[in-house]
Amino acid sequence: MLKDITLGQYVPGRSPVHRTDARVKLLLGMALAVSVFLVDGWPGYGVMAAYVLAAAALSGLPLSYVLRGIRPVAFLVVLTVVLHVLFTPGTPLWRLGPVQVSAEGLDTALRLAVRLILLAAGLSIITLTTSPVAMTDALEWLLGPGRRLGVPAHEIAMMTTIALRFIPTLAEELDRIIKAQMARGADFETGGPLRRARALVPVLVPLFLSAFRRADELSVAMESRCYRGAEGRTRWRSAGRFDARDWAVLVASLLVMIGAGWAWR
Repeated sequence: MLKDITLGQYVPGRSPVHRTDARVKLLLGMALAVSVFLVDGWPGYGVMAAYVLAAAALSGLPLSYVLRGIRPVAFLVVLTVVLHVLFTPGTPLWRLGPVQVSAEGLDTALRLAVRLILLAAGLSIITLTTSPVAMTDALEWLLGPGRRLGVPAHEIAMMTTIALRFIPTLAEELDRIIKAQMARGADFETGGPLRRARALVPVLVPLFLSAFRRADELSVAMESRCYRGAEGRTRWRSAGRFDARDWAVLVASLLVMIGAGWAWR
């Protein structure tokens, strides 16, 4: 499962999605997060699914690789479906003692599951096709108006990007530690929940130590390069304005999302 974590990873490429401005992709990611929860009809979900699939196809990424980004939220999807199916009142479809499955609960559970899957897949495409540097610049641009209110836009963008970048690194470190502990005879799969929780202690302690060590090394590397935040910094590459292609992607995508949300709200 650890190898299936794609959040924070970047796959270089020259596809139309890769070449789209990171600011446009960030705005569309926010719009997707809003629209998938505004749409409340199966035709609307079909339109949103077609949009996500089209983006995946244009990105040039294997569909199986994009789907790997959904696996980390699979537990949340299953838990949400089970809770809605069992505890939503309505027309009973199946009953076993006090346990009842209603038609309304099943419909609500499937709708929420589709929303979570579409959101996870869409955000996965954005992170897979956007470099960390471009994502940092896009986040800083988005938070830029808050500077007048004292919001440290550059620092927030930098911390967010570093956190995303370290997710796959820590996942690999966790996988390495688990394999090392299993080679020493550790058992993480048998016993009750309490025993499994205790078995994770020899894994979490070195993982936290490794995370703190990496953070310290990163801070030393940034200080040795005279990093002092946004004050006085210049840019090697300026983001500039959106070109015609970026505007076309932004407008067309927003029209699809707004149209789906308006028609099937």
